[in-house]
Amino acid sequence: MQRLNPMDAQFVGAENEDAHTSMAIALSAVFEGPAPSYREFLASVAARLHAAPILRRKLLTVPFNLGPPVWADDPDFDLRYHVRQTALPAPGSDEQLCNLMARVMAQRLDRDYPLWEYWLVEGLKRGRWALISKVHHAMVDGVAGTDLYRVLFDPSPEPSLHAPVSIDSAGTLPTAGARPPSGARLAYEAALDLMALPAKTALALNGALAQPEEAIRRLGRTFRGTAKFAASTRPATPSSLHGPIGRQRRYAWARASLDDVKNIKRSLGGTVNDVVLAAASSGFRELLLSRGEEPAAHMVPSLVPVSLRVAGQECSYENRVSLVVADLPVQIADPAERLATVRAEMAALKEAHGASAAQALVALGHYTPYPLAALIVRLGYRLPQRDIVTVTTNVPGPAEPLYGLGRKLVEIIPYVPIATTLRTGVSILSYCGSLTFGITADYDTTPDIDVMVHGIERGITDLLKAAGLSQAAAEPK
Repeated sequence: MQRLNPMDAQFVGAENEDAHTSMAIALSAVFEGPAPSYREFLASVAARLHAAPILRRKLLTVPFNLGPPVWADDPDFDLRYHVRQTALPAPGSDEQLCNLMARVMAQRLDRDYPLWEYWLVEGLKRGRWALISKVHHAMVDGVAGTDLYRVLFDPSPEPSLHAPVSIDSAGTLPTAGARPPSGARLAYEAALDLMALPAKTALALNGALAQPEEAIRRLGRTFRGTAKFAASTRPATPSSLHGPIGRQRRYAWARASLDDVKNIKRSLGGTVNDVVLAAASSGFRELLLSRGEEPAAHMVPSLVPVSLRVAGQECSYENRVSLVVADLPVQIADPAERLATVRAEMAALKEAHGASAAQALVALGHYTPYPLAALIVRLGYRLPQRDIVTVTTNVPGPAEPLYGLGRKLVEIIPYVPIATTLRTGVSILSYCGSLTFGITADYDTTPDIDVMVHGIERGITDLLKAAGLSQAAAEPK
C-alpha cells in the first residue's frame, strides 16, 4: 500500500471537481510493421509487468476523506481489460490516428481498475501499427511515463529475455496481490497520521533550525518565487483561447527536427525549451490571427512544468514536478524577438526561483491535515479561473531507437490533458533526433486546431530563417 503524494492527489481531485476532465496522459508510439498479434503483444506485456508494479495497483479512497488516496495491489488484476485492440480504416492516415487518440483520451479511466490502458492499433499507412499508452496523471509525470517505454520496449531488434507468464482464458495473471485493505483500516491509519502530524511538523522545524543559514536561503528563494508567481496570476487578457470546455477532445500534432532546434539555440541563444516555447507561441499567435483577434501581451500565460528529478529517479512512478507560469509572447510578430522574449521570461523565472514557490506549496501539503488540504483544492477548482490559459510541457524522450517485439519505433506522439477553462494544451517530446508537439484541444471551441499545427511548424521555419540557417531534410514519418 502506498499513499499518494500531494501533487498526485491533486490530479485525482481535479477529476472529482470537474465532470468534463480526464486527467490521463498518453504517448502514441508508431512502429514499423507488421503488427504483432494481440496474443503475442499481451504475452510480451505480461512478461514485463514485474518491472512496473504500479501497473497492478488500483486506487482506493479513504473513508470520510481523512487521508489521501492510496495505491493497493489489485487481487483480481485482469490484463485483458487493460490491453485492448483496434484498427484504423483505410488509408490509416495521421488524421485518423489523431481522431482515435482524441476519442480514447476523452474517456475517463475506470477507478474500479488500475488506472491505465494500452491500445494496440493496426491499419496505419505503410503497413505500420501503433500503441496508445494511456496512464492516469496521478500515477506518473511525463518523465516517468516516458520511462515506462524502457520497461515495455527493447534497445535493440532482439527482444530482451523475460520469463514467459501464463495467462488464463479470463486474462488473469498468476500470483495475484493480497486483498486490499478495508475501509476501516484505511480510516484508522489515516487518523493515526493526523494525530502524528504535529510531531512530524515539529521535527521538520527542528531540522530547519539546525541549519539556519540554509533555511534562510531556502526561505528567500521561496519568497522571491512566490512574488514572481503572484505577479503572473493576474487575469489574462481575454481571448477565445480561454473559457468553459466540454467533455470531448480534438487532437493533432506538429513535427520538427531536434537538430534544427539545437541549431537555432546555438545561433540565436537560449535553450531547447526556449525555442520550443517560442514555436508554441507562434502556433497560438496564428490561431488568434485566424480568428480575427489581435494578439496582445499577457493573453497566453502558460503553466510550464519543471522536473524535480535527479539522475537515477526516472523510474520512480509518481509526480516529481514543480510549476512556473510563463507568458507566451504571442503579441510579437518577429520570430527572433519572440524567442528573445521567451528567453528573458524563462531566465527571470529561474533567477526568481519561480519553481520554488510551487515546490514549497507541494511540500507544505505534507504538513497540512489532508481534510483541510482537500477542501482547499476543491474550493480552488470551484473558483473562477482567469489567470492560466494553457499548459506547455517539454519532456526529453529516448535519444536512441527503441523496438517493440523486434519492430522499430519510428515516432512518439505525446498527449497532455486539459481542464477547467484551458481550451488547449501542448506537450512536446523528443525522440531519436525528432520533436513532436502534441496539441490537445476542446472539441466544441477549437475546430481550427490545424491552424495551430501549421503555426508551430512555421514558427520553427521562421526561426531558422532568422538565424540564417537551412532546414534539415525531414525524414518521412
